[in-house]
Amino acid sequence: MGRIKVMAMIDRPFLGGGQVNLLALARNLDRTEFEVSVCSQPGGALEEEVRKSNIDFFPISFQKKNWIKVVRQIRLLLEQKEVNILHTHGGVAGLFGRWAGRRIKNLILIHSLHGIHYLHYRNPLLKAGACWLERYFSSFTDQVICVSEGDRQKAIDYKLVPEEKVTVIHNGLDFDTFNKVNNRVNKKIPFYLKPSSPVVGSVARLHRQKGLIYLLQAVPQIAKVFPEVKILIIGGGPLGAKLSRQAAKLGLGKIVSFLGERQDAAHLLSTFDVFVLPSLWEGFPYVLLEAAAMAKPVVATRVSGSTEIIKDKKTGILVPPRRPDKLAQAVIKLLQQREYAQNLGQSLKKNICQRFTLSQMVGRIQKLYLRLYQKKQKEEPSPLSPPIDN
Repeated sequence: MGRIKVMAMIDRPFLGGGQVNLLALARNLDRTEFEVSVCSQPGGALEEEVRKSNIDFFPISFQKKNWIKVVRQIRLLLEQKEVNILHTHGGVAGLFGRWAGRRIKNLILIHSLHGIHYLHYRNPLLKAGACWLERYFSSFTDQVICVSEGDRQKAIDYKLVPEEKVTVIHNGLDFDTFNKVNNRVNKKIPFYLKPSSPVVGSVARLHRQKGLIYLLQAVPQIAKVFPEVKILIIGGGPLGAKLSRQAAKLGLGKIVSFLGERQDAAHLLSTFDVFVLPSLWEGFPYVLLEAAAMAKPVVATRVSGSTEIIKDKKTGILVPPRRPDKLAQAVIKLLQQREYAQNLGQSLKKNICQRFTLSQMVGRIQKLYLRLYQKKQKEEPSPLSPPIDN
């Protein structure tokens, strides 16, 4: 038997949580068992990283206006490459990829939900339509992966996926990579920071989901207690201009720095005294695992996914979403009580490094691939078998 051909598919080529998950999986699957390729929109950091890893990359533009053409392109690609397992990540790739592959004989369809974002649509018709589509597509999907227990329960409660088809495989991190990043005292401090300045930061996509507007609203309260505080926000996204205007409106121009998407995000994270993730909802945020790997004191909102990583007052501080006052109080406490903050960070690192490793994640997905592949092989009738009379 030859290697099992796996194609991982996602629509956007930037390095968000879903892309990081896909890339880690593509790089670390057992090459003696699996032949891996990646399909996504061309350009961006994802394509660059895939090609640097010597993994086949197939560019397709996921244009909703030309969805029939896109579906045909994907179907042709799957057939030409004789793919055994199509693993889609996120809503758009899950829509196009599963539709294209639904009638390809013996193709296994697996879909990962990296947060069920459409449950937070503000338009009730769009939300209802997205839920209906997932119910339909899950009817012919072999397995749906949720990255958190909270999302699995939502998928069941909203009847998005049959309970027997949904499983939880948490995101995992290669903690050794982050252990190589030196502590702040051993790093060159960026020019815009003073060694004495408290640094509070976030690494997040500039999107409504991440609740960064509430971090900005918390800054004046923090700055009253710590006038030299610096706020670093790393990441890009659709709300970049709006958040910059809000910072200017609040008079935070000398306090808040928007650094955009950065290749040295891990280096910058190492300069933080407090890491903040003020999300309105989450899947299972990689960035909290990264902060844990560096033993950073964390303030996060009490939302599904984050609460599976942070235990309030034990490994970090949880606050209600949309409450800048509570966010500011938690940050101030950690900046004032440095020994307490350090203990929280160390407890978080110890707890997380044992529970959510890259090897655990990859191992569980490999077992899922093999189980579904072997099941499909057993279902396929032998060419020597007599025809079944109707």
